[in-house]
Amino acid sequence: MATQKSSGLENVGGLAFHIIASKLGPFEAASLSCVNKRFNDWASDDSLWSVFCSHELHLSSPIDPLGNSCSSFKAAYGAWREAFAMYPWPLVRRVKNVWDRIKIWLRDNYPKALRTLRKGASEVKLNTLEKSLRVRLPLPTRLLYRFCDGQEHVNNVLESTMSGDLYGLMGGYYHDNYLVNVYLLPLRDIIEETRVVTRANMYAPRIKHIVMASSCTYSSKMFLLDCEVGQLYVGTKTFSSTREMMPCVPSGLITSVHDLRNGPQQDAMLLWLEEHVRRLENGIIKLRKERNVRGISLFPEQPPICSLATTCGVQVHASAVFVPEFSDLLEEEDKYMFAYSIRMSLKPEGCFVHGMCFDSCQLYWRHWIIKSNGYVVGDINGEGVIGLHPLLHPGKKECVYVSCITVAASPGSMEGSFTFISGSLVDPKGSPFEVEVARFPLVLPDYIF
Repeated sequence: MATQKSSGLENVGGLAFHIIASKLGPFEAASLSCVNKRFNDWASDDSLWSVFCSHELHLSSPIDPLGNSCSSFKAAYGAWREAFAMYPWPLVRRVKNVWDRIKIWLRDNYPKALRTLRKGASEVKLNTLEKSLRVRLPLPTRLLYRFCDGQEHVNNVLESTMSGDLYGLMGGYYHDNYLVNVYLLPLRDIIEETRVVTRANMYAPRIKHIVMASSCTYSSKMFLLDCEVGQLYVGTKTFSSTREMMPCVPSGLITSVHDLRNGPQQDAMLLWLEEHVRRLENGIIKLRKERNVRGISLFPEQPPICSLATTCGVQVHASAVFVPEFSDLLEEEDKYMFAYSIRMSLKPEGCFVHGMCFDSCQLYWRHWIIKSNGYVVGDINGEGVIGLHPLLHPGKKECVYVSCITVAASPGSMEGSFTFISGSLVDPKGSPFEVEVARFPLVLPDYIF
């Protein structure tokens, strides 16, 4: 009986070729296909190209950059290379990776916000922006917008709060009656908001800054990209009058196409998004619902940039976030503003004080020690917190309060204690006891969001 002839990767030679070529890469596999017909057949096997698509583009099915199905993984790989032929391939893979990670996190944690992400912009639209604003976008930023043209966003805080959600990708915070939630702007809004800033003569025309992100609320928070050097800035309290801004990414990490000796090309927008999604993935920042409004909260959730202490069953979680739009670098005393969040809860076992267990306790007094650059600059005592006296019950929802503070120098810190009454203020069950608020930092961050 005649035996069937082996073909493709069914024979030992084909299997060896597959193993070697998959380690070498698609360019080398294509080069090997020119050696002879057998190598060409092996190099065309779609299982090999599925490996390349998975490894380089994280594709589990053969689709092109627009999401359309392709006839094979080899065709899909070719479509991706052709669509982004004008860009360095390692940069394409890196940008796709950061957007993939963002979308996966949103899918798993905040699907409503995922739906605000727009489809990628065309080269024509990117050229239109450059022509309209007379700038040349850094290559990484241009690629970021090829994959996703920012966010559709709600235009005012009333609509946002009524819906119960704030969808800003870059997140935010609140203190007192001030609310921040930052969206990544689509190209059309970049043009519009940059023209508004330019018409206000907020900076010299020769400086090529464009507005990349801003808050959908009534806050004045705004992020601007310097297209010449690739740095991202955020406006401070005096931005409208002095053009004062702060860099949002360590300048030493930014490399341009003209200086690649220190690493691959990367501008602040790419580094900013990579750091943001890293914090989301690692649980450093999370989706939270405060004051009946849900959104990505920038208050840190993980040490060492937050603190956690438990005393007599009362757990206190504390952290702070830098508020650049209310900071004034020209001031000597009140230079840097921080919003701080304090979350208090009573463990399910209840409150244990002097060997006795109570099913409630209420905050009566606060004591804060504030340091700036190693020196105590504040020793504050007062009744309650922001006029409130939280009453805690076992296993119930955390009591959260947020306030703000300004310091003259960084690094700084806050720590202190709360005096609680067992039972309640109107019906005390035992003597007062102190609950620790462990030290948490007030430090200018390397990355500002």
